[in-house]
Amino acid sequence: MQHKIEAIQSRVQAQREEILRFFREIVAIPSMEAQIREVGERIGQEMRKLGFDEVRFDKMGNILGRIGNGPRIMVYDSHIDTVGIGDPKAWPWDPFEGKVENGILYARGACDEKGSTPGMVYGLAIARDLGLLEGWTVYYFGNMEEWCDGLAPNAFVEVDPKVRPDFVVIGEPTRMHVYRGHKGRIELKVTATGRSAHAASHYLGENALYKMLPVIAGIRELDAYLATHEFLGKGTIVVTDAQISTPSINAVPDRFTIFIDRRLTFGESKEEAIQQVRDLIPGYLRHQITVEELFYDTPSYTGFVFPVDKYYPAWALEESHPLVQAGQETLRQLWKVERPTGKWNFSTNGTYWAGKAGIPSIGFGPGDETYAHRIDEQVPLDEVVDATAFYALLPAMLHQELAKQA
Repeated sequence: MQHKIEAIQSRVQAQREEILRFFREIVAIPSMEAQIREVGERIGQEMRKLGFDEVRFDKMGNILGRIGNGPRIMVYDSHIDTVGIGDPKAWPWDPFEGKVENGILYARGACDEKGSTPGMVYGLAIARDLGLLEGWTVYYFGNMEEWCDGLAPNAFVEVDPKVRPDFVVIGEPTRMHVYRGHKGRIELKVTATGRSAHAASHYLGENALYKMLPVIAGIRELDAYLATHEFLGKGTIVVTDAQISTPSINAVPDRFTIFIDRRLTFGESKEEAIQQVRDLIPGYLRHQITVEELFYDTPSYTGFVFPVDKYYPAWALEESHPLVQAGQETLRQLWKVERPTGKWNFSTNGTYWAGKAGIPSIGFGPGDETYAHRIDEQVPLDEVVDATAFYALLPAMLHQELAKQA
């Protein structure tokens, strides 16, 4: 195996400029609001150049690349859409062209999450060329994830290509550590109804905004007392948005709605989380304030609709699992390092792969998640290149780990 590892490292360094050129080109293609066709086409072009066995868009509009036809199936998952850029004037540089300074690329999508795509695409091709994918079918899955994580992999398994993988690697940023879980979440809508009246005679109405105030205060207080898990950490709750309905700014509002992001740790159920919010409503207002779980049925850019509740389970893989151990051994073999496993603070497609479908999953990607969605979003270019070697070697390391436990 040692000469294979040396061959991987040699190939990665020889292709460094190609990998980085490809990376800069896909970052430069805007793919906000799940509009990923153009960037998907560019990624498909690269996979065809590298000789993938199959390259196509699925019905939802995600880009797929497959190598091999072995009995074991692995998916390399990288979402290629991004959040928006906000106020363009707030960016000191073009958010898509970006800038490179001290070996770091600053650009929208550099960290979250286009940084994993070049390594996955080139890494799988290198693994194939070196004979490290025997017995495997491997997919690169460039998908849309920002607006409803888990939706794209759900469609992958149940709609197109209707494949249930044995293992998944998620390319969200992990600081080049192996991650093995994160908290879940549920999105809720709370609506208070009132009765409008002229502001000059506001006492003739019922102010929907005022009815919501004790609920908002209760949410702020509840956040401090939620459950904690030794690995995943503490559950959280926060009001993230609000909408008001009023005939005019001189009238009492007749409807007020807040939106809640509730992060769930192990030991918390979505039913418990919903009830906790209902319990914050004063008794005399319970017929005037409703709590609803949000639902997602927005069509993708291809018109594909796959309705799901906006509930995303927590998940974690045991440290002893063969996939985690294979990831750790890959780090040791490539770079002679020992790095602790970790978890994301945010949510990923692991909510479906591992949380709902029970498919063993790990995360590995360049960059630090704390830079996601910021105007100084960034990723070290050396990590983008080095991740290629990890993605190339991992299937062989997993094969060895599975053989040990057979």
